[in-house]
Amino acid sequence: MNDTTDETPTCSAKGCRAPAVWVLAWNNPKLHTTERRKTWLACEEHREHLSQFLGMRGFLKDVVALPEWRSRSEAADG
Repeated sequence: MNDTTDETPTCSAKGCRAPAVWVLAWNNPKLHTTERRKTWLACEEHREHLSQFLGMRGFLKDVVALPEWRSRSEAADG
């Protein structure tokens, strides 16, 4: 994720600087183990486009609201 501790996370779409509100979890099965999840962030405007891009390749595994993703991550780390 392009997220730093002092900044609001921003959308992963090229050239977009809008705040991220979605996490798109994905993996490339040719490169990653089944349980590995890479993430892209998306604003409302780019969520569908980025989801379609990953989905057409069979990479998209989950789309989750950013606060929910953070809660899951904290619970797993906890």
